[in-house]
Amino acid sequence: MLASVRDLAEAQIVLDAGVDLIDLKNPADGALGALPVDVIRAVVDFVAGRTITSATAGNIDPDASELQAAMARVAATGVDYVKAGLFPRGWAHGGRDYAGVFGCLTGLQALPGVRRIAVLFADLAPPLELVDAVAEAGFDGVMVDTALKQGASLCDVASSGWLADFIARAHGRGLMCGLAGSLRMEHIDAVAAQAPDYLGFRGALCIGAKRGSELDSEAVRRVRQRLRAIEHDAVV
Repeated sequence: MLASVRDLAEAQIVLDAGVDLIDLKNPADGALGALPVDVIRAVVDFVAGRTITSATAGNIDPDASELQAAMARVAATGVDYVKAGLFPRGWAHGGRDYAGVFGCLTGLQALPGVRRIAVLFADLAPPLELVDAVAEAGFDGVMVDTALKQGASLCDVASSGWLADFIARAHGRGLMCGLAGSLRMEHIDAVAAQAPDYLGFRGALCIGAKRGSELDSEAVRRVRQRLRAIEHDAVV
């Protein structure tokens, strides 16, 4: 279970609930809004290795130098994973040309001491060949999310067949693989059945199920408990 948080108080809530991965991002700034590095560093220091941490590099157009610099700033906080969004240029206004994204990936360099996760967006029609390009660029993992936070969930914009192909391709290239995108309690069983390595949540964990609201500790625990039940049933 990945839980996205925006500050130290929210990190405390999800750590107490036993989440597997604390993800730092600013939900008020789109899909992958970046938090100030001092906030990220404070949470990383507080977690102190008790669980895995990740942080987003921001909503950045496919520019290798800009994305590399943003990822390096986040990596310097000591976070375990840095997440880089693979946005086609002009995506907010209908842009879906991925040529620049493929080119951007070839210009990115490894970051010493930190692992990298590439994020595709199901509602921006990403080609599955991007998964191969992510692997060839030396990333450690790939996940799919939604970019247009307007109420549609991952299950609304991606078919089960597409998700199965995405996961199979990622695992076939040795990449860790995650699914996220306005997932709610009623989606958990279906997406967990696809066998990704993790599921990511924000809105479902918040007061009123609104991603910009504060976290609701009971909602966090309900999601964690449902995932644990699924894990237990899979083992049995």
